[in-house]
Amino acid sequence: MTSQDLAKYDLPDCPGVYYFLGPKKEILYVGKATSLKERVKSYFAKDLMASRGPRLVKMLEESVALDWTTTDSVLEALILEAAQIKKHQPPANSAEKDNTSFNMIVVTDEDFPQIFTQRARNVAHWNLVSKGMKLRNVYGPFPHSGELREALKIIRRILPYRDQKCTPAPEQRDPMHPRPCFNYQIGLCPGVCVGKVDKREYRKQVKRIELFLSGKKDELLKDIEKEMKQSAKDERFEEADKYKRMLYALEHIQDIALIKRDIERVESEHTVRIEAYDIAHISGSNTVGVMTVVEEGELEKSQYRKFRIRGQKGKVAINDVENLKEVIRRRLGHLEWTLPQIIVVDGGVAQINAAKEILNERGFNIDVVSVVKDNRHKAREIIGEKMHVENWSKSIILVNAEAHRFAITYHRKLRGKGFRI
Repeated sequence: MTSQDLAKYDLPDCPGVYYFLGPKKEILYVGKATSLKERVKSYFAKDLMASRGPRLVKMLEESVALDWTTTDSVLEALILEAAQIKKHQPPANSAEKDNTSFNMIVVTDEDFPQIFTQRARNVAHWNLVSKGMKLRNVYGPFPHSGELREALKIIRRILPYRDQKCTPAPEQRDPMHPRPCFNYQIGLCPGVCVGKVDKREYRKQVKRIELFLSGKKDELLKDIEKEMKQSAKDERFEEADKYKRMLYALEHIQDIALIKRDIERVESEHTVRIEAYDIAHISGSNTVGVMTVVEEGELEKSQYRKFRIRGQKGKVAINDVENLKEVIRRRLGHLEWTLPQIIVVDGGVAQINAAKEILNERGFNIDVVSVVKDNRHKAREIIGEKMHVENWSKSIILVNAEAHRFAITYHRKLRGKGFRI
């Protein structure tokens, strides 16, 4: 598709989900938007390669048509996007990053189900079951963890539920000395932990949440309206008022925080993966290296990696440049890990040249930048390709600072264990 092709579509200026379609009307990519009109138009900007990367450029070249679905809110667009990605498995979405790192919403199968987020890899490996939990339902995938957190905050204010922090569990509760969880005190938990809600009523609440997560808002509204009328008929006016407020909140979803996060994400890194490396030691002892990761402007802690420096022939040199080379060389040996578009090193020209040497040695074309610190170890300057410095300076500084923190933490942990190379 080209910008000329876009002109024939009258995209609305409202929230929704958009689809780029291939020659056989197959869905190549699914995305959500605060404004369908503005979001889709951004794919045809001149700097698409720099701001979005080759994956989406290729997708645009293969697409021949557009389709979209409008929603009443950005929150509902986020829910619909996840459902459509799960249903259609679009190739451009699947290539966005390792699918196992996507977030899922998990609903447990117990008398008082818990609702919380979990990485897809953990759900797939049944880590939850190994802890004695059974799964009732799983919703997702949600590619952007920050937006998912904001979405759950909004949902939970309207439809309170129990999460992993609602302790003790009902069956473990001391009826003589109930202890309310913090979320109950601020209105985000219906009071499972202190017996304020029975099993039947709580399960009805979980069903409402699942209707919303399944994109069945109309069915949810009808269910709540029915409960409201029945409560009023039975002269349970306080309960009827609760349902009335619930209806209003669902019909007037306040998702300003979600809109803001969505705009910030689009204006920032979007699809770029940035990896940072750092070395930590004391006079050459307990030398370690680390890798930290930022994707779409957010730290991806599940993808961090640690390296114990081996050195040449088992002898570790007090030379951060040589140790950096070892870490990057070993990292590039893991082709099963998603490759970055940018590598960040701590230091100056010497560190940049060291990283480039290993990249050339292994035949990888990945850009390298370095963060130069002042005497207080604060970022003073970013050295590297001007385009990267201008477009991704915020994430470069973030991932570099995180690498330093992670390296120091790992080094101290090993030092505390008496580790020696």
